[in-house]
Amino acid sequence: MDLGLKDKVAVVAAASGGLGLAVALGLSREGAKVAICSRDEARIQAAAEQIRRQTGGEVLAASVDVTDESQVHSFVTATKQQLGHVDIGVSNCGGPPSKKFDQTTTTDWEKAYQTSFLSTLYFAQALLPGMRERRWGRFITITSSAVKQPLDGLILSNSVRSAVSGLVKSLSNEYGPDNVLIHNICPGFTATDRLMSLAQQIAGQENITVDQVVARWAGDTALKRIGTPEEFADTVVFLASERASYLTGTSLAVDGGRVRGVFS
Repeated sequence: MDLGLKDKVAVVAAASGGLGLAVALGLSREGAKVAICSRDEARIQAAAEQIRRQTGGEVLAASVDVTDESQVHSFVTATKQQLGHVDIGVSNCGGPPSKKFDQTTTTDWEKAYQTSFLSTLYFAQALLPGMRERRWGRFITITSSAVKQPLDGLILSNSVRSAVSGLVKSLSNEYGPDNVLIHNICPGFTATDRLMSLAQQIAGQENITVDQVVARWAGDTALKRIGTPEEFADTVVFLASERASYLTGTSLAVDGGRVRGVFS
């Protein structure tokens, strides 16, 4: 199937590893030019080399703090100057720490809001006007299946990422008439460094092993296993493509059946 992504330009945030890198690789394999960013200059340049080596694609890489509005806008401007107008935006960020409500502080809530919500807002502000003008675009946010079925001990993520879902649905209605399609993708338990770090944190809190935490997560899915970044990325790549032209405003769980609700 030709996904129609050759020579499209895609911005992927938090792409030095994990889900972001997997998405950038998937888009590059389909012929898209990709601009990737993360806070760590060495890691993002290494990720860019990995993409070039594996796909032969054109890659722009930069160190960007996605909670800094000016840095986000400067990154998008640089992408347009070097690669051309941006067709696809994938907003992504690291998740808040594992905490229960009585362990959180006001500072925790402010940081979670800045990292998860405002970073998405900044990319939307930087990318959507150009997509509307050209009457073609895809804007996809990566959040968590916790927006559909909250996870114990992740009250910061459960709350703030749900706000992102509300933003996405509202934007999809506003920009739909302009052929700008907007989605929220909700990964479940996926084998990334971030997930293993979270498993270690929970294991320490509960005085159990990391393997026990991971086994519990796997057992909470219909497929009884943890997903791979590539499986997640394939879904994002499809939604970014020409083949997904009659889909918008979705909050799609890519979670191996963890979410038990009828409308998952």
